[in-house]
Amino acid sequence: MRLSDARTDWASPSTDRVPAPRCLRRPEPRDQGGSTPVPTYDFTRRARRPSDPDVVVVGAGLAGLAAARALTGHGLDVQVLETTDRIGGRMATREQDGFRLDDGSHLLNTAFPELRRTLDLDRLDLRPLAPGVLVHSAGRRYRAGDPQLAVARQAAARAPLGSPLDKARLAGRLGRLATTPVGRLQARPETTAARALAGHGLAQRTVDGFLRPLLSALLSDPALGTSSRIADLVLRSYARGRLCLPAGGIAAVPAQLAAALPAGTVRTRVQVTSIAADGVETLAHGRIGAQAVIVATDARSATGLLPGLRLPDFHPVTTFYHAADTAPLGEAVLLLDGDRPNGHPPLVSHSLVLSELHPSYAPDGQALIATTVLGRRAFDVGGPAGLEPAVRARLTELYDVPTSGWQFLGVRHVPDALPAMPPPHNPRRPVRLLAGLYVAGDHRDTSTVQGALVSGRRAAQAVLGDLGVPADAREAEAAA
Repeated sequence: MRLSDARTDWASPSTDRVPAPRCLRRPEPRDQGGSTPVPTYDFTRRARRPSDPDVVVVGAGLAGLAAARALTGHGLDVQVLETTDRIGGRMATREQDGFRLDDGSHLLNTAFPELRRTLDLDRLDLRPLAPGVLVHSAGRRYRAGDPQLAVARQAAARAPLGSPLDKARLAGRLGRLATTPVGRLQARPETTAARALAGHGLAQRTVDGFLRPLLSALLSDPALGTSSRIADLVLRSYARGRLCLPAGGIAAVPAQLAAALPAGTVRTRVQVTSIAADGVETLAHGRIGAQAVIVATDARSATGLLPGLRLPDFHPVTTFYHAADTAPLGEAVLLLDGDRPNGHPPLVSHSLVLSELHPSYAPDGQALIATTVLGRRAFDVGGPAGLEPAVRARLTELYDVPTSGWQFLGVRHVPDALPAMPPPHNPRRPVRLLAGLYVAGDHRDTSTVQGALVSGRRAAQAVLGDLGVPADAREAEAAA
């Protein structure tokens, strides 16, 4: 799901191999001092029309909107072109019969520094989940992992996570992660999250009863093949902040970014068919010239527009929505399934009563429950909806209430929900491919809201540098 204050300042070589547009020379290499020379543009670049913008951003997801906001803030004329009829990419909210259904399993965290940098959090009206989580395991439900509690209180908790000493060790580990600088975490030896959990000296009951189901939910990775460095950053975020959602649904995040742009900046239903460093070709709107182009689509669409760009693997996410006359829990707390039948991940990863987070998520007298299934790439007859009876049966056990009277509202399956981040993972993949051609998205940083926003800002700063915006102005933008 999302990440802590992961500064994306750790880099390793890129494997992207994007062909250079025929009208643009490759930039000179950096000198030993690390500065970037002024790019040399070829005189054969086609002329721009007066109506053409300075910069075209392809894609109106978080990365594209963040890049556009940074660029327009410096006085550049920007057009954001979106193929679909809405903004936000995978971050969408649908209204259905008075229920507010958030696509995917997005959760924000108050520890995300890019949220504070980019958004007005007061106006976003973030609603925090209850501290800690509820875990269902071996037929019982218990609360665990509240980092706001003192170590002694966590050690005395009744959760079946081992001895009081084992619980104190868990609390101590979360506390140390919360205060460890990001650079130190990024310098640690890297393996998978699953292997790292076995090497921390924590009791197996602590790992299986809390850390494994929590990380599976936060990373959308039931096998925990994600980089251990990323897992540490996610736990650091969990220990420092609070999981939360906007009162108006997750789509309020891209909506606020778009609202800050000049009128007419975002154009929906514009399909880009090809990319060059001096503009784009569209299916029905002709050619749009520009001094720079940022491809800020999802990873799969980006590789279609930029052959040679690395295509990552993905984690699929399937979300089921149910309505009930009575809320099965009286608080908005993340409920994790801690059982591992035959050593395999559970059917249900986690569930949340969204109407307890804010009453506007459901009509009066109704409760809305969102339940997430991870790792399902294929389904039997009936597709994702065919899995609903099994999910409902498991929810009966997790919530310990009858669910036969619940109304099934629908299911949303996103096969490419999150780019996978196996080790070795580079959380700062290059955003500047060539002078005039850039790429942004969570696949360039970390597969999180934090990563998407950071990548958009990095791409914008690269454009500003190539277009000759004074360095002190760019630094002021980065420090804001």
